[in-house]
Amino acid sequence: MKPDCRIVVTGIGAVSAYGWGVDSLRDGLMSGSTAIGVPTVFDTSEHRTHLAGEVPPVPQPLRSSIRGWDALSRADQFAVAAADEAIRESGLEIRGAPCGVFFGGSTAGMLECEEWYSRLIGARPGRPRLRLLASQQLNGPGDAVARHQRVTGPVQSVSSACASAGLAVGAAVEAIRNRSVDIALAGGSDSLCQLTYGGFNSLRSVDAEPCRPFKLDRAGLSLGEGAGVLVLESLDHAHNRRARPLAEVLGYGASCDAHHMTAPHPQGDGILRASEIALADAGLRPDEVTFINSHGTGTTHNDPAECRAYQRLFDSHLAMIPVTATKASIGHVLGAAGALEAVATVLAFRDSVIHPSPGEQPGDAELGIDLVVGSARRLEGRPVALSTNLAFGGANVAIVMQSWAGSGS
Repeated sequence: MKPDCRIVVTGIGAVSAYGWGVDSLRDGLMSGSTAIGVPTVFDTSEHRTHLAGEVPPVPQPLRSSIRGWDALSRADQFAVAAADEAIRESGLEIRGAPCGVFFGGSTAGMLECEEWYSRLIGARPGRPRLRLLASQQLNGPGDAVARHQRVTGPVQSVSSACASAGLAVGAAVEAIRNRSVDIALAGGSDSLCQLTYGGFNSLRSVDAEPCRPFKLDRAGLSLGEGAGVLVLESLDHAHNRRARPLAEVLGYGASCDAHHMTAPHPQGDGILRASEIALADAGLRPDEVTFINSHGTGTTHNDPAECRAYQRLFDSHLAMIPVTATKASIGHVLGAAGALEAVATVLAFRDSVIHPSPGEQPGDAELGIDLVVGSARRLEGRPVALSTNLAFGGANVAIVMQSWAGSGS
């Protein structure tokens, strides 16, 4: 049964390998070209692979507009910039308000910590200043947003690997439903660092070329970085201030495989359970889903397991559901993945099109999904999307969203 309290998205913000801002993300996704290339944030020459979805340098006007920019870690900068953009679009005055901040992530200031250590042992020039450790804790990006916006509501950080940001959105939804807050900033932020880059390479799960989720020649994932933020409000609160929603969050679900530390259950048990919970929370049947913004990493374990879950959930209806894979365009942004993919889903609603996966090669027929490739796919009516994320440790999260346009609500 649908909850009594309806929750809407009134603002979105993004930082991705395509650039700073939602428009850069939208244009990049619609171009059908990947943003995955050779990173410069650290030297990859001694690593097994040499590609990632790196965020380009920040535009000077944006850098100058945010107080204390140089004191923030890279992940904090992404978070603060994306939150600022989302709030501007929402038309809200957040500063000093009892707004909640719910953020996911997995690296925080690890890149800066690596810089500090390199200086400490003399591998790089410069003093190992403690400023480099200021955002080393995983709660750094969410706390940076809360400080910058001077919010007085609850601040919660979630770190559950690649499910982190999706779980943060779920926590924000619960906070609004139980009337702890009327407004929440929900999202996630992660930056590239050698710890995760080397770790995934050591697992042999990184493709030497830009990743190709669900395609026959897939050979692993590509790492990325960035941030995504949603402004969530109760529908009553949005109506009272005459705001125009962009989308509605209908439901969410979470589960754990309890199967393996780094591999999903081969039949997709965990993500199936999370998706079933999300649809039940939304009060919807599987055949009411219009498209899927998948986890879609391109690894040999994840893609088949995820597709088996969809086959079990949707049965014959799966053939009629377009599937897109945002990670093929911007890389796997780890703890921030669910947030940036939620932003991409809202953009699909706004523009009435599903962005394609880069490249012309069709999806692997054995996986049984309708992968959107080549060009964007048109959306009709008031579409419903399922957005999913799987994570190390067996964590899974699914979010169900619906377009607001044409709802008459």
